[in-house]
Formats: sequence, C-alpha cells, structure tokens
Amino acid sequence: MTHTSVRPRQEITLDQQVALHTAATRLTVEFDGIYGAETIERFLRSSYDQFATAASIANYLPLLAERFTRQRMRALARVEGHHRDGRPVVLFLCAHNAGRSQMALGFFTHLAGDRAVAWSGGSEPGIEINPCATAAMAERGIDISEEFPKPWTDEVVRAADVVVTMGCGDACPVFPGTRYENWTVDDPAGLDLADVRPIRDEIERHVRRLLDQIGVPAS
Repeated sequence: MTHTSVRPRQEITLDQQVALHTAATRLTVEFDGIYGAETIERFLRSSYDQFATAASIANYLPLLAERFTRQRMRALARVEGHHRDGRPVVLFLCAHNAGRSQMALGFFTHLAGDRAVAWSGGSEPGIEINPCATAAMAERGIDISEEFPKPWTDEVVRAADVVVTMGCGDACPVFPGTRYENWTVDDPAGLDLADVRPIRDEIERHVRRLLDQIGVPAS
C-alpha cells in the first residue's frame, strides 16, 4: 500500500543500474542475517520506482532509493520482531511530505536525539522540500536540506507507535492498534518565509508536547 502522484517514467541508465547494484550489496551486508539479497533487491527496486518519475532528481535516484529502502527494511524488521530496542517510533504524515511533516521530523529528531525514532511521508509526495521550510528550520539551527519527499508504505506505518497526520485527510492510512494524532497546521506551500515562521513555531510546540506525552526528554 503505497501512495504516489503519477508523473512520466524515466528509463533506467547503465550508471543507475550500477549504482543500484552497489546499493543492494551495501544493504545486503547491513541486513545480513535478517533479510536476504532477494528481499533487499525487491524492496530497492520498488523504492526506486517511487522516485523514478521525478525528472529533477534523476541523478540522485539510486541514492534516494537506497535511503528509502533502508528506512523500509528497518521498519519491517521492527514489525516482524527482528529489531526491538524499546525506543518509541513516530511517523509524521502530510500530503506532499515537503513542508509540515518535514519540519516536524526535523524538530523531533533534533530534540529527541537517539532516544526515539522518527520518519515522515506523504500521500502525494512532491519533488523537493519547500525551500522556505528549509530556510525557516535553518534559522533554528536544524538542517532539513538533505531530506526528500517520499510516500508512506505499509511497513513504515505498521512500525510506528504514533502516527501524526497533518492535512492528508482520508488519504492517511489507518491501522488498528496504532495511536493517531491529527495536528491542524496550515500548509506552508506557496507562502514566503515570514509566513512560514509561525507555522514552524506551532509545529515545534506540537512536537515538544508529543515528546512529553511519550516520555522522551527534549534536549
């Protein structure tokens, strides 16, 4: 169960094939004893397909696919009981995974450190992070420029202890037994930096409150 917007598909190049093979080798070593090469390659190829429609990031497709596959495999390992470290897992979802959910992820990761795990996703992922969201977070000393819009997948949602939704409506996934929170936060899309700052600050307040609720001290 994966949601993406539909764009023209790109053909895979020889360089990308080599890069994907190298990524598969790295991931197979990383998850040795948990998942085999066939499973890794299947997830890597499906992850690649999620991004292969975004022309502006063609050169980064294998890297994005590897990063997304790593997240998905870690989530699957949690779901299947291969990896339980006791840390709470929070998933932030919005429509395009380009603004609100990325700022929430940035604050959560910055404040929680290694005491919790957080991911983000979107029902219709955009092509790039909102530059004003990136600039607003940079003002707080948090760099989200290396993040990228991505979809949510079954294993990522199922691995989360808390799913926070922001504006994805009926498209947001619902799994029984998972705690859900809906944050009513304005969409920063199309706004200038001055108008994004209050949204950023509101998201920080929500994140700090959530950390307190799940018993994770904010640094």
